[in-house]
This record gives sequence, C-alpha cells and structure tokens, in this order.
Amino acid sequence: MISPPPTVLRTEPAPVLDLLTVPQVMARLQLGRSAVYDLLRSGQLASITLGRARRIPTHALTDFIRTRLEQEAA
Repeated sequence: MISPPPTVLRTEPAPVLDLLTVPQVMARLQLGRSAVYDLLRSGQLASITLGRARRIPTHALTDFIRTRLEQEAA
C-alpha cells in the first residue's frame, strides 16, 4: 500500500521590521532628544507607541532622510 506524500507547508519568512529607540535615532541623526521628539510630534518622522515606549521603524527613518534630501535638492 502506497501512502500519499507528506504535505509540505511553505511559509514565507515574515519581513523583519526593525524598530529603533529614540536614543538610537538621536545617534543616527546626530540630533538631541528634543529635536527628535519635535520631528515625531510634527509628523515628519513616523513612529509607533508600544505601551509607553516610542519606536521608530527603520523604513520611516530612511523615508525621512530621503524626503529631506529631495527637499534640499529641489
């Protein structure tokens, strides 16, 4: 008797969403804490809140830098 082949589940790896802390963004942009929070408050830099912690996705930081570079070039 031949048994059916086992079912192979192919799962795509979930995309990694790197989240940065405010101090990490401060270091990368070489800005102070108030300046980073001003960017977050004004919506120029996107973030999420997890409990009381504020986290900035790496893609949001990349988008912010790209936007600023395009504004400077225009």
